[in-house]
Amino acid sequence: MKFHNHTLSVLAMSVISILLLTSCRTSSGEEIGTTTTTTTPTGTKSDVTFWLTNSDKTVLFQKQNSSLNFSDNSQGISTIFVDTTQTYQTIDGFGFALTGGSATLLNNLDDGPKTELLKELFLTDSTHIGISYLRISIGASDLSAEPFTYDEVASGQRDDNLLSFSIARENTDLIPVLQKIVALNPNIKIIATPWTAPTWMKTNNDFVGGSLRADCYDVYARYFIKYLLAMKNAGIPIEAITPQNEPLNAYNNPAMLMMADEQTNFIKNYLGPQLRANNLSTKIIVYDHNLDHPEYPINVLDDAGAATYIDGSAFHLYAGNIETMSTVHASHPTKNLYFTEQYTASTGTFSGDLQWHIQNLIIGATRNWSRNVIEWNLASNPSLGPHTAGGCTTCLGALTIGSTVSRNVSYYVIAHAAKYIRPGSVRIGSSVISNLPNVAFKTPDGYKVLIVLNPTSVPVVFTISFNKKTVSPTLTAGGVGTFVWK
Repeated sequence: MKFHNHTLSVLAMSVISILLLTSCRTSSGEEIGTTTTTTTPTGTKSDVTFWLTNSDKTVLFQKQNSSLNFSDNSQGISTIFVDTTQTYQTIDGFGFALTGGSATLLNNLDDGPKTELLKELFLTDSTHIGISYLRISIGASDLSAEPFTYDEVASGQRDDNLLSFSIARENTDLIPVLQKIVALNPNIKIIATPWTAPTWMKTNNDFVGGSLRADCYDVYARYFIKYLLAMKNAGIPIEAITPQNEPLNAYNNPAMLMMADEQTNFIKNYLGPQLRANNLSTKIIVYDHNLDHPEYPINVLDDAGAATYIDGSAFHLYAGNIETMSTVHASHPTKNLYFTEQYTASTGTFSGDLQWHIQNLIIGATRNWSRNVIEWNLASNPSLGPHTAGGCTTCLGALTIGSTVSRNVSYYVIAHAAKYIRPGSVRIGSSVISNLPNVAFKTPDGYKVLIVLNPTSVPVVFTISFNKKTVSPTLTAGGVGTFVWK
């Protein structure tokens, strides 16, 4: 893997420690250490496993050699109390958007490197990072090579019986890559969303802008059903759908407007009933746009007829505040919340993006009831493509795939959460400390996971307190730490 730099002597000691100690794997196959302690590469025992990323890139999601053992000592420094008696939402996973362009770049790799890269991304043992949630587009997104839907017909014509519907073009890249991913992780969760309806269903007959025609609500619901059944037949389980990506953004390519009252009508009278009639358990998640308009999902959920079909709401953070997710939660506490998109730009910095995304998404979104965090997007080429004409020209993938494969900032952002906070984990209580943003979880196997950011310009020594025992790690300036213990 690209992100560890152990010397041969360190590796030798690791082998010796493996021979001397019985390792324990979680139900997901993830190696964490012995039942009470882990062993560092130097052979010393540690109650706490510590993975670090430095803001200056000198350490990139690397397991540390430090010995961190709980004791009765009380420290007079900043203390994060972790409390398993305080429980919040269940976590579904962490991952990326597998855009059409990402799928093409991955699928064009030679079979050997492709297999190894997919293992690195989707398995959890060794240094693999364990992506557990993906977002895909229904038809093209702006990070596809060109705009398309699964049912385009000649200008002026309609296809109300969906006789021209086909996902065959996805057999080239997206479906083969997804099939390999599902084989590696059969429990992978996938949320799918359209950037546009077929152009003949729209008021402007164009890929960009326009709205869903009033006389096409029924056929568009049936379009979703045909898509879900086609993906199911390809062995691709779709966990959830949203009716429209960024329904208040008419300017992307593709794009389509869908106002809150239109989405309410579509779900209540067409999409929801169609899913039930076809015995599909796929979740409907509403909105899928920025946090500056919480009234949109709240208004949809306020309609009891629509709400009966709705699992929850999804958000992006190109505008608004992450705390607004809690506002939506308070208005409809029985409905789930999801975070489905945030990009890292080629114009950003590693340090700045690492800290912003950890603080606002990995920590901020989950502290505000999100069940997942999905970054945009998994892979781009050295020219930041593929993308449609008018699509995003500065979207930096988690991977840059060219003659070599390099890992960018969002790769490490997701790695710090995905590897250990496995699906089914529950967020638990942890102290709110302004200079040490953090969030804690308990995994299905009973491990505690604490993610901590040091946003300051100096190293910080702090204390983790759990069950009246304490341990005091040091976190580098601008660094991110994932701490795991039993």
